[in-house]
Amino acid sequence: MTSQVRVRFAPSPTGYLHIGGLRTALYNYLYARQQGGKFILRIEDTDQSRFVEGAMENLVENLEWAGIEIDEGVTLKDGQITQVGDRGPYIQSQRLDIYKKYVDQLLDSGHAYYCFCSKDRLDKLREEQKIKGQVPRYDGLCRNIPREEAEKRIAAGEDYVIRLKLPIDEDITFHDEVRGDITINSNESDDQVLVKSDGFPTYHLAVVVDDHLMGVTHIVRGEEWLSSTPKHLILYRALGWDIPTYVHLPGVLNEDHKKLSKRQGDVSVEDFRGHGYLAKGLVNYLALVGWSPDSNQEIFDMDSLIEAFSFDRVAKTGGVFDKKKLDWVNAHHIKDLSLEDLAQLSLPYMEEAGLLKEEEAKAHWDKYLVLMKTIQDGLSRLEEIPGQVAFLFEEPSLDKEAKEVLENPCLPQIIEALRKVLEPMEELSLEEAGGLMKKVQKESGCKGKNLYMPARVALTGQVHGPELSNILYLLGKDKILSRLDQVEENLK
Repeated sequence: MTSQVRVRFAPSPTGYLHIGGLRTALYNYLYARQQGGKFILRIEDTDQSRFVEGAMENLVENLEWAGIEIDEGVTLKDGQITQVGDRGPYIQSQRLDIYKKYVDQLLDSGHAYYCFCSKDRLDKLREEQKIKGQVPRYDGLCRNIPREEAEKRIAAGEDYVIRLKLPIDEDITFHDEVRGDITINSNESDDQVLVKSDGFPTYHLAVVVDDHLMGVTHIVRGEEWLSSTPKHLILYRALGWDIPTYVHLPGVLNEDHKKLSKRQGDVSVEDFRGHGYLAKGLVNYLALVGWSPDSNQEIFDMDSLIEAFSFDRVAKTGGVFDKKKLDWVNAHHIKDLSLEDLAQLSLPYMEEAGLLKEEEAKAHWDKYLVLMKTIQDGLSRLEEIPGQVAFLFEEPSLDKEAKEVLENPCLPQIIEALRKVLEPMEELSLEEAGGLMKKVQKESGCKGKNLYMPARVALTGQVHGPELSNILYLLGKDKILSRLDQVEENLK
């Protein structure tokens, strides 16, 4: 009987969740859900010097925002970090006693040893190796110190670390679900530190112990860990444990095909949320950065991603993060929003831009929904909303193209016809606004572009834009007449 698939996402709480980290979590989650397995969130905080306050909460909150459900591990309850599951703790700094047991086992079996080399000696060694054109690596000076002597030196107060004793000149072969069979010679690595001088385990020890004890069946992580895998395999072998399935994912690259980093712009999930990307849009696009379905489909929700996903469609090379493509995908998901949802999501952006407070929008909610309907199809990101609706709240400012449109000889007739049609009306309803321009056409004798473009520019300052009948309704009779007065004043 096949054991249940168990995958883990195991970030360090050293800052906000990187977009590449979200993709790693997503691929783990998609596979777990497809296979009826479990998704575990473990926090790897053994490097206490890099711990950032609030980063753990941010990680969990952003995963949940993205629709990635945590089955086991670290999660949030009422805004507070909590842990669920029976294989915890799921925060590495709370597992130090667990690691000690396995370090002792490695020391006893001769697969690990105490090292007393100072930082100065190691720095000097690396410099000498660089000068000689060698790969900087530990030279094994302490490998053969007898255990009894090492323990005496520790008792005397000497600082030490514990290192893994790698086999010498051994080809280590493993299978990767993306890259196939990989062989790395042990001489290409060095005797990795397993326990630092502060008593904390390094990533390499903790990750192997935790993955085994938490029953992780598939290790799905970034390709930067590929070269470390032989060390991990040696640890599995030394501890007598079954080796999980490895899946090393290609990197997320910028347009220059280099690793996506803060220097080139936005890289954190928080950044993209702030710009008004929907969770569905960002997740949909991220899934396609390094993976492709076996069809031409590009727009997915989480359920259809789960159904389509497979590791054999993951690329071996890095995927380029294309913001234009992200905008295109996100625009599809914005179009799918209900007007009610779009309106609610728009409010923080409207308030921040100083255009409209939430209570004002709620007081005229039906009209606000018409506004959302008017602009919905032209949106790529929610942050664009204030710019799209500013014509309602601010007096239009005309660019060169708009000024040229107002030179149309039909404009005076259009203004006169608009006034004539509007003045008998008390208030312009949506239905009346829908038929208004036909009446203006009949009254002015102008039609087509000679009618609609000058009218649009006169009322909004924009040459292009959404449905004019909706704009007329949203502006209302008084504001339309006021703007016509302003246009005539400017033309004098």
